[in-house]
Amino acid sequence: MAKSNMYDWITGTWNPLAGECPHKCVYCSTKSIPWKSVREKYSGELRLDEKAMKKSLGRGNTWFVCAQNDLFAEGVPQDIIRKIRDYCLEFIYNRYVFQTKNPIYIIAQQHLFPVYSIIGCTIETNRDVQFIGNAPNPKDRVAAMMQIVLPKFITIEPILDFDVDILAGWINQIRPQFVNIGADSKKHNLPEPSADKVHALIEKLTGYGIEIREKHNLDRLVK
Repeated sequence: MAKSNMYDWITGTWNPLAGECPHKCVYCSTKSIPWKSVREKYSGELRLDEKAMKKSLGRGNTWFVCAQNDLFAEGVPQDIIRKIRDYCLEFIYNRYVFQTKNPIYIIAQQHLFPVYSIIGCTIETNRDVQFIGNAPNPKDRVAAMMQIVLPKFITIEPILDFDVDILAGWINQIRPQFVNIGADSKKHNLPEPSADKVHALIEKLTGYGIEIREKHNLDRLVK
């Protein structure tokens, strides 16, 4: 398993959704960015970033759409989702990465996505995560991802304490193209798994024929 930055296969990020993410996860990476311009962009009501909506996305690229927000979170206006998705369709010869913690929205809409889309979902654990934010329960995310037929992947970051057989079984049922695994980098005092559990999860998923992409920050837990 080669180490990677998990997203080193993308051309870049395209962030046309401004405003505060409704999930309000305690470990939100966006909130940790110190630049004033970023803090201002990702605060307040959800809205389109009109400057981003004028960006040429070119062709032959792989764009991570709304990497600093969740386009499909509960509360994002439907017209904003439609405008962003339709803008991607103007640059059809690209690949688009959409990652969400609310994949249930995508089920009925997946036929409207650009043909070269890949859907990602963050699943930190198989256990209840209400203490870290407003996102749907992991079990509900898994059930939704199982119904998505577009190419898909799973991100387990930050990886929280979990039950090996249950989490591995869930992911196997989703049948993702690959699984990203990373640890909490910002010291949020989250419940984390032992090294043995992480190794056991990776072994099980690899045994299922699922590609594992480890982020460098996982070293803190497994060494």
